[in-house]
Parts: sequence; structure tokens; C-alpha cells
Amino acid sequence: MAALTGEDKYFNAVQRLWENVVNKKMYLTGGIGARHDRERFGANYELPNLTAYAETCASIGMAFWNHRMFLLTGEAKYLDVMERVIYNGVISGVSLEGQAFFYANPLESDGKFKFNEGQLGRAPYFGTACCPGNISRFIPSLPGYVYAVKDDALYVNLFVGNTARIALKSQAVNIRQETRYPWDGAVKITVEPEKAGEFSVNVRIPGWAQNRPVPGDLYKYVDRSDEIAVLKVNGSHVGLNMDKGFAQIRRNWRKGDTIDLVLPMPVRRVVARTMVKDDTGKVALECGPLVYCAEWPDNGGKVLNLALADNAQLKPEFRADMLKGIVVLKGKASAVTKNADGSAASIKEQDFLAIPYYAWAHRGPGEMAVWLIRNSLSKRTSL
Repeated sequence: MAALTGEDKYFNAVQRLWENVVNKKMYLTGGIGARHDRERFGANYELPNLTAYAETCASIGMAFWNHRMFLLTGEAKYLDVMERVIYNGVISGVSLEGQAFFYANPLESDGKFKFNEGQLGRAPYFGTACCPGNISRFIPSLPGYVYAVKDDALYVNLFVGNTARIALKSQAVNIRQETRYPWDGAVKITVEPEKAGEFSVNVRIPGWAQNRPVPGDLYKYVDRSDEIAVLKVNGSHVGLNMDKGFAQIRRNWRKGDTIDLVLPMPVRRVVARTMVKDDTGKVALECGPLVYCAEWPDNGGKVLNLALADNAQLKPEFRADMLKGIVVLKGKASAVTKNADGSAASIKEQDFLAIPYYAWAHRGPGEMAVWLIRNSLSKRTSL
């Protein structure tokens, strides 16, 4: 309604709702909805991990909402949220084979709580089958979100191998992306206008590549990364002329011109605001747009007792033989056993491996955690 009527009151209202959700009620995966009963939000900062609802349909709704907010404003921050929820909160809702589904998408599992409509794993169908239907229509619609147009400006919103023909105000442009994203931050874009001409190609520089995991202050990276995005046109460096989260490249384009974008993808540690009680003293892992989790088969059968030190080295490694091909994070963690009073009884170092969150729950029921104990003890972490 805000877009159709131009009425500021509508936009101001929806913006207030968006800010409340993104700043106080959104999971790190982009999922929303804390409570199973009545499928609803909880109070501000109420984000339980084990009992999270984060319904697959709600994640898809979150993607729709943020895409429309971008179309209305041209602000890349909405696409940052959209990308986060697509790569984490949406595709976690469907199995790698595409034949089983989650209703809820928790950020923790004890291998016992039957969070998925009375089941532990993904199910082939449900009595109320909104999630399978929404997944089956949303994934084929993804090409429609990769680009956008305003007058003679072409917006590159998402990074995915594709070819497309885009109609600008002045002419049609063929465009091609070549990339292994999200496993790699290198993106090559070939621009093929029908005829040489001046127009803009605006390339999104994700917030996570600018030390901002989310637009607000609900989550932040533990350490600042000095690595910056690199942009080249026909092999020559160009400055990041930023506007609303996009690097604007305005020039006289000719057939065969190329844009090379390299987004740094170090492993990042994330902490939540202290008001999020379930994440106090804990840390999560990201690499590029992907949220990672530790799952029981890779970590000696248990993960809820794992602690990760801030200085523990984590190495990304592509595993073509695992879960349809994924980048895993490998390193060392500590298994913590506790006394009856909650104090640490013993701390034993062990091998550690994390997988992308979307790929969990394909190897039987057991423990999983996005948020791990930080610094070997439950130490309060301030934002």
C-alpha cells in the first residue's frame, strides 16, 4: 500500500515494524517467530534456540517483505536481510534431495525435542502443508530477485551464476555472472549492451563484507576485518562509489566489458546483544552469507558442551563428498563437562568441524548448535 499510494503513513508504519523485527526479534539465520503456540513473535529479544519456531513460511515471507522494501527504497540493507534469510532460514526448510521439509527451523537441537510438528527430522508432508508449497514456489522464483532496474540503472542484487536479458529505459542489456558464491567471494560479471551507451551498473556490497552482519545492532562481529571488497572494470581497479549499499559504476558500456568483484570471506565470529539471554556467553560462526552450526556426527556425538576460544584457528575447506558439496570449517574446540553447581569440571580439547546451517539434519537425530560456548566458559559477552 505504501508503494501504490505513496502515502508516508503506510511506509512509516511498515518501517517501524521492520526495525522492531530486525533489531529485536530476528534470529541470526534471518528466521522469525519465537513461539510455536499461535505461530508468533515473542517479546523483544525473546529468541530461544532449542524451541525456536522460525517457520519456513515465515522465512519466505521475510524474503518477500525485504525484497519489496528494497524495491520501494533502493536500500541494499533490505537485500542483506533477504540474502541472509534465503541462504539460511529458507533453504534449511527443505532437504538436499528436495523431498522433505521443516515447519520449524531451530538453532539448536538436543536430539530429543520433536520440534518439527511432532518429528525430529524433516517430513515429506504435513496435514497443514503450507511450507512444502511455499518452498516449491519460492525456489523457482529466485531468478526474479537477482537483478532490478530503475530507469537506466541496472542493480545486481544477488550473486549467482546466470545469464539474463534486462530491459533498461534506453536499451536492452545481456548480462552474465560467473561465480562459485557462496563458497567463494569472486564474481565475474560480463555486460553486453545491444549498443554502446552510458548507463549505470550498481553492484551490491553486502553488509557482511563491510563488518555488519545485520543492518541494526542485534548482532555484531567479535573482531573487525580489515579486508575490503575489490572491484575492477576490464581488469582495472575502480573505487567503491557507494550509494545506499551499492557500488555505482556509471560509464559508457560496450559489448564484452567485465566487472570483477572479490568479496573477502574470512571466518567471522558473531555475538548477540546481551538482552538476548539465550545467546549470552555464546558465539556463532559465519563465512560469507552462510551461518554455520556444529552437528553431532562431526564432533564426537555431542555439541551442546562445546566451547570455542576466540583465538582458535578455523580453516575453511571444500568437501565435495559431504552433504552435496559444502565448505566446512575445521579447527579445535573444547568439550566442557560441568559439576552439579554448573562450574566446569573438566575441559578437553578435541577436533572441531562446522557445516552450513542449511545442511543440518541429514544424518539422523542428535545434537546441533549454532551458538557455542565462548572462551571455554559461559562468560558474559557485551555488545
